[in-house]
Amino acid sequence: MSEKITIILVDDHILVRAGIRSLLESIANVEVIQESGDGIEALSLLRAHEPTLLILDISLPGLNGLEVARSVTKMKTKTKILMLSMHSDIEYVAKALTIGSHGYLMKESAVDELETAISTLMSDKQYIGKNIDLQMVDKLKGDSNQDSDLIELLTSRQRQILQLIAEGYSTREIALRMNVSIKTVETHRAHIMSRLNIFDIAGLVRFAIRSKLICLNEEPH
Repeated sequence: MSEKITIILVDDHILVRAGIRSLLESIANVEVIQESGDGIEALSLLRAHEPTLLILDISLPGLNGLEVARSVTKMKTKTKILMLSMHSDIEYVAKALTIGSHGYLMKESAVDELETAISTLMSDKQYIGKNIDLQMVDKLKGDSNQDSDLIELLTSRQRQILQLIAEGYSTREIALRMNVSIKTVETHRAHIMSRLNIFDIAGLVRFAIRSKLICLNEEPH
């Protein structure tokens, strides 16, 4: 890789992030220019710095990695997206690729595979980790399910609020985090419930899990 590659690294575990950053900066012509542990902040950093590559975990507070990737693909940016995750579930892989991620790599992958993945993406090619079943991913990419269809009925702001609700944030906390009024959050929540035909918080949490907005192994707020 002869040209300089600038990277924004997003992972909510500080020690994991430090380890990944160290690996990245051992690769020639690679520079980690910013890092974050929060999905909302990651989008702000991307808009401000427009890196060559965005490396994203899936399990992020506020706005998960899949939703960050979805937002990035709607921007007019040349930034490549590499999902770097502990989740081996091919549903995550298929969803990440469907919404526009350029690659998917498991955190358990060999160190040298990270460099291979970056090099592949810089050559405008897709990279899928060696330990991922490509045939199953391709099959799932072509499939549709009710939850996937329903989530598309929500705006990006509504998906963000749904994730925060599922993470256990109160209406007031969501309003403060998103810098909007309590009334605005309540209005969005009502619209979410109406569009999903789900009218209780427990039901919204179950839907958020099924649609991969939050992961079962994430700790509640």
